Amino acid sequence: MSLFLINRYLGDEDDSIQSTSESRSKSLLAKLQEQARARQQLQASAKQEELETTGVSPGTRTKRNQDEEAATDERATKKKSKRKADQPLGDESLSVETTKVEDSLPSKKKKRKEKPEKIKESLVKKKQKQKVTTPETTEKLVDEEEEEKDDEDAIKGTEEHAEQLSSSDRKMSDSGFTILGGFESKPVQKVQMVLPQWLAKPDMFQRDISQNLVPINEVQGICPHLLKKLDSNGIQHFFPVQAEVIPAILEGVSNGLLVGRGGYKPRDICVSAPTGSGKTLAFVVPVVQALLKRVLCEVRVLVVLPTKELAQQVGKVFHSYVDGTNLKVVMLIGQKSLAAEQASLVEQSGSRYRSLADIVVATPGRLVDHINMTSGFSLQHLRFLVIDEADRMIDSMHQSWLSQVTKAVYSGSDGSSVFGRKEPGPITALSLIQPQMPLQKLLFSATLTQNPEKLQQLGLYRPRLFSSAHRGPASDNGSAQPEEKFIFPPGLTEFYVPCTLSKKPLLILHFILHLKFSPVLCFTNSREAAHRLCLLVQLFGGVQVAEFSSQLSPSERKRALKGFEQGKIQLLISTDAAARGIDMVGVKYVINYDAPQFIRTYVHRVGRTARAGKAGLAFTFLLGIQERRFLQMLSDAGSPGIQKQIIKPENLKAMESHFERTLLELKKVIKDERAKKKQI
Repeated sequence: MSLFLINRYLGDEDDSIQSTSESRSKSLLAKLQEQARARQQLQASAKQEELETTGVSPGTRTKRNQDEEAATDERATKKKSKRKADQPLGDESLSVETTKVEDSLPSKKKKRKEKPEKIKESLVKKKQKQKVTTPETTEKLVDEEEEEKDDEDAIKGTEEHAEQLSSSDRKMSDSGFTILGGFESKPVQKVQMVLPQWLAKPDMFQRDISQNLVPINEVQGICPHLLKKLDSNGIQHFFPVQAEVIPAILEGVSNGLLVGRGGYKPRDICVSAPTGSGKTLAFVVPVVQALLKRVLCEVRVLVVLPTKELAQQVGKVFHSYVDGTNLKVVMLIGQKSLAAEQASLVEQSGSRYRSLADIVVATPGRLVDHINMTSGFSLQHLRFLVIDEADRMIDSMHQSWLSQVTKAVYSGSDGSSVFGRKEPGPITALSLIQPQMPLQKLLFSATLTQNPEKLQQLGLYRPRLFSSAHRGPASDNGSAQPEEKFIFPPGLTEFYVPCTLSKKPLLILHFILHLKFSPVLCFTNSREAAHRLCLLVQLFGGVQVAEFSSQLSPSERKRALKGFEQGKIQLLISTDAAARGIDMVGVKYVINYDAPQFIRTYVHRVGRTARAGKAGLAFTFLLGIQERRFLQMLSDAGSPGIQKQIIKPENLKAMESHFERTLLELKKVIKDERAKKKQI
C-alpha cells in the first residue's frame, strides 16, 4: 500500500502540518509495528479458544503448526521491507503531504487531482520490478497483486471523489450556493374538463329551422284536440326542437301521472336551443295534454320564470291552449296585489281549502311569498316543474326558491297512503313496491350552463339533454371539449362599429334617420344610460322613441311594448330587462349601444331578432379599448362571425351642430328632474 493510503487511514491528511520525511517515516513504521503486534495477539487468542473447544492443550501443538506460524511472521516482515524498498523517503507520492498548503481553494483542487496520478506512477514502477518471477518470489507476487488491486480500487474511488468535489465547487462558484439537485421543474399537466355522459353526448337536433320543419301530424302522441288547437293558431309544422322534446315528455305520461314508462320514474329533461326556436311551445303542448284527463283541480304544473314580462308571455301561450278545457291557469307575478292573487289561487269552504289552479306561472320571489303566506296553497300534487331561462334561475338560487318548492311538495305526507309522497332516495326493491307520483323537472334555456356543480343544485334525476350545439369528439381520457359554447340563431348577421364615446348618439340617429332602420331595439348597460339616451333622442326630434326598464311601472312597460309591436315606436331603448325570452314581434334590428360585458348577455340581446328562422341584424358600438376583448369573447363563444362596419365621419357632420344644441337642452332637463326628486 502507498503512503497516501496510509495517511488517509490514519487521518493525518492535514496539509498545514510540515515535518521532515525522516521523522514521518519513523512514526509510520512505529504505528505499523503496533498494528502487527495487535494482529498477532488476536490470532493467538483465537487459536487458544479453538484449542480449548477441541480439548487440546497449548503444550501439545504439533511442530507443523509452529512452522506455519513462523512462516506467517516471516512473510509479514518481508512485506514491510518490500514497502520500504518500493517507496523511498524522497518519493513524489509524499510530496502532497510535505508541500505547504495554499491559501486559495483552486490550489487544493489541484492537489486532490494530482494524488491519483502519482499513485499510478508508483504502481508502474512496481510492475517493472516484478517482471522477473522465480519460485521464491511467487508467494510475494501473489500478495503484491492483491495489494495492487486494493490500490487500483482506491484510485478509482479517489478519482470519483475528486470529480464530485470539483463539480460541487463549480456549482458553488457560479451562484454562491450549493445546488442540491433533484428539484428540476416539471411541466404541470392542465386539468381538462370531463363532462358527465348526459352532457357530453346529448340528443342532437338540427339548428336550421327553415330547412327542417316537421308537419304536426308526423309527431307521435299528440291528441286530436291539441292538433286542432295548433291548426287554429296557424301552426302547421313543428320546429326541430319541438319535434324532439314533445314526444320525450309525452313518453313519461304514457301510463298516466302516477308512474312513468315501465313503472319507473321519468327522466328529467334539459333543453339548450337558440333564441326564437320554439322552446315555449315544446313544454306547453305535452304538459297541457298530460292534464286533460284530470278529475280534481290541483296544482300539478308550476312554471318559474325570471321576469314578469316573460311570465306574462308564457301565461298567454298557456291560456290559448287550455281554452275550451277545464284546466285553469293562474299568474303569480306581482302584477296584482297579494290578496287578489290569493283569491284566484285557492278558495276556502269552511275549514277546508280548494285549489282553483291547475297550472301556476310565477316569478321566484312571488312564489315564495305565496308558499309562506297563502293558507291552503299546496304543491303536494305537483307533477311538472318547468324552469325557463334555467341559467338565470340557477344564478338566483340564493333566494332558496327551489328548496322551498321541494319542501312544499313533500311536506304534510308520510307516504303511507296510496297517493302519499316522500322525498325520493336510492332505488331499492322496497321503494318500488309502493309507487308515488314523480316530480319531473323540465329545464329550458338558450345558454344552458355545462357546469355540473351548478346543475347539481337542481337535483336532477337521470337527466336527458337535447341540444343543437355541435361538440367535438371526446378525447381518449374521456374529456369532452365543446367546439361551440353557445348557440346563435342561423338567420342572424352580426356587425360591430368602431366609434368614440361622444359619437354614439349620432350613430343611433344616423341609423334611424339616414339608413331608415325601423323598428330598432337598443340595449344599454344601466337604467340611467337608457333614460338619458331616450331624453336625448326625444329632444333631437324626428324619431318616435320609448324607454323600457325596471324604473318604469308595469303598466308603462306594457304600454311601451305594445306600441313597439304595433309599429308606433321606431326606437325602443331598453336595459337587459327585455333581453330574456320576451318575444317581440317584428324586431329587425338590435343595437348594443353599450357593449355587453358577458357573452350570455350578448347572446340573449341579439336573440331578440332573427327569431323563428327569420333574418335579423345586430350592431354593437365598440370603443377602441373594448374591441380586442369583445372580439375574443365572441370567438371563444362560437360566434359564426362578426363583420366590421365603418361609418365615415363626414356622414355625421350634418347633425353635429343640432346635436350640440340638444346637449345643452338635455343638461337643463336632467337638472330639473333632479330638483323634482329632491322635493319629493
